[in-house]
Amino acid sequence: MTRLFRGVFIVWVLLRFGLDVLLLDSFNQPGLKWLARRFAWGRNLSAPRGQRIREALESLGPIFIKLGQVLSTRRDLMPLDIADELAKLQDAVPPFDADVAAAAIEKALGRPISAVFTSFEREPVASASVAQVHFAVLVDRDGREREVAVKVLRPNMLAVIDKDLALMRMMAGWLEWLSTDGRRLKPRQVVAEFDKYLHDELDLVREASSATQLRRNMQGLGLVLIPEMLWDYCSTNVLVMERMHGVPISQVERLRSAGVDIPRLARDGVTIFFTQVFRDGFFHADMHPGNIQVSLDPHSFGRYISLDFGIVGSLTEVDKEYLAQNFVAFFRRDYKRVAELHVESGWVPADTRIDELEAAVRAVCEPYFDRPLKEISLGMVLMRLFQTSRRFHVEIQPQLVLLQKTLLNIEGLGRQLDPDLDLWATAKPFLEQWMKDQIGPKRLWNELKAQSPRYAKLLPELPGLLHTYLQRGGRAEPDPQSQQLFHHLLSEQRRTNRLLQALLYMAVGFVIGTLGVAVMVWLRFL
Repeated sequence: MTRLFRGVFIVWVLLRFGLDVLLLDSFNQPGLKWLARRFAWGRNLSAPRGQRIREALESLGPIFIKLGQVLSTRRDLMPLDIADELAKLQDAVPPFDADVAAAAIEKALGRPISAVFTSFEREPVASASVAQVHFAVLVDRDGREREVAVKVLRPNMLAVIDKDLALMRMMAGWLEWLSTDGRRLKPRQVVAEFDKYLHDELDLVREASSATQLRRNMQGLGLVLIPEMLWDYCSTNVLVMERMHGVPISQVERLRSAGVDIPRLARDGVTIFFTQVFRDGFFHADMHPGNIQVSLDPHSFGRYISLDFGIVGSLTEVDKEYLAQNFVAFFRRDYKRVAELHVESGWVPADTRIDELEAAVRAVCEPYFDRPLKEISLGMVLMRLFQTSRRFHVEIQPQLVLLQKTLLNIEGLGRQLDPDLDLWATAKPFLEQWMKDQIGPKRLWNELKAQSPRYAKLLPELPGLLHTYLQRGGRAEPDPQSQQLFHHLLSEQRRTNRLLQALLYMAVGFVIGTLGVAVMVWLRFL
C-alpha cells in the first residue's frame, strides 16, 4: 500500500510540473503536439522547462535529485537550458531549517553549539539531497582555532529513501518478469547495490572513514587535497571536518583568469580517477562538479579538492585485473583480446564465437579512436555496447554500476574543462604501467613481502605435522583439523617454492644477460 501511495505521488508531481506535456511535445508527430496542448489546459506551466524539471526532482526526494545531478554533467546529451538548471541540484537544493540543523548538531555532540564552536554560521554554505553544510570555528586539543565545515543530515531521510527503494525493487521485479532481457540485466541486483550505497551515505561515520582512507591513499600523488576528519566531533548524523578553500571546478573562466592550467587540470583528473580505480581499488563515486573544487593557495595551487565522500566504490583484485586488461586491449585496438576476456570471465556464454564478438566490439569502438573528447560521447559508446551485449547475452555486472556512473561523470567533467583532451592517450600509459607492475618482478617481490609473516608462522610446524602424518599413514586417519592444516601447509609450501623458483629463474636470466652484454662489449674492443 505504501508503494502504491508513493507511485501515485510520483505521478501527481510529474503532472503538477507538466512533465507529461514536455514529453509529448518532444515528439515530432503533429498529433502528439496537439495532445500536449490539450493536456496543458488548466495548469500554470509558464515556468521554463528546465526549472520545472528541477523543481519536480526536488519534490520527489534524494534519489531523484541524484538522478538530476548525474544528468547535469551530461551536457552532450541534455539541452543546455536543462543542464544549467539541473546543475543547481549539485549544491543548491533548498536547505532545511537552521534551528532543526542546530538541534541535531547539539544532540549529536552532547553540548550546546556555543560550547563547541567559537563561531557558527547558521546560513548553510551548501545544501544537497542528503545533507547540508555550515561553516564554523572551533578550538582543537592543542588550543588552536581551526576553521571547520559541519555536515548534518536532513531529518527523516531514511523513511523517504526506503519508500523509493521499495518502489524500485517492485519495478525491478516486474522488469525481470515481463522482459526477455530481465535476467541478463539483473535489475534487482542493481537496485540492491544502489540500496547499499544510499544507506551507507546516511552514516556519516562511514563517510568520515572513507574520506580518511582516500586521504591516505592520495597523499603521495600530489594532485588532490582531501579534508581531515575531526573524529572527536563525528557521529552518524553529524560530521565535522577541516574547511577547504577553493574555487568550484564549474567556474572555469575564473580558474583560467587566476592562472590555472586548464588542460593540465583535465589530465590530472583522469590520472586521479585511474589511480583510485586501478591502483587502490577504492574510488570517489560521486564526482559531480558540486563536490570538486580547485585550490588557488600558493602552496597547493592548481590541485583538486575533493568533497563529500558519502558514495565510494571498491573493486576486488579480480575486477581490477579484468578491467585493466580490457582497457589495455581496447587502447591497443586488440578487439580479439577484448572478446576473449569476456568469454574467460564468464560474462558471455562459453560457446560464443570469438570472431563475431570481436567484429561487433570493433564496430562500436573503432569510430571513436584518435578523436578529441568533444567529438566522443561515452554515453553513446555505452549505449551501443549495451545493444551489442544484448545480442551476445552479456550478463550485467552490478558491482560495476558505480564505476560506469563515475566514468560518465569524469567524461562530463573532462568535456567541461578541455574538450580537446585525448582521453585514450592520457589513460593508456597509466594502464600499461599498471599492467607491468601487476605481472612483473615488482608484483612478485611485493607478494613475497606480504606473505612472509604467514610463511614464518606456518613453516616451522611443517616437519612435525609431516612426521605425525607419516606415522599415522597405515593405521589411522589424522583428525580432520590436523589434516586440513597439513594440506594448507603443503599448498603454502608449494606456493613458496613456485615464488622462489621464479625469483631464481629471474636472477639466472639477469646474470646470463649481464654476461652476454659483457662478452659483446669485450668482443667489440678486440
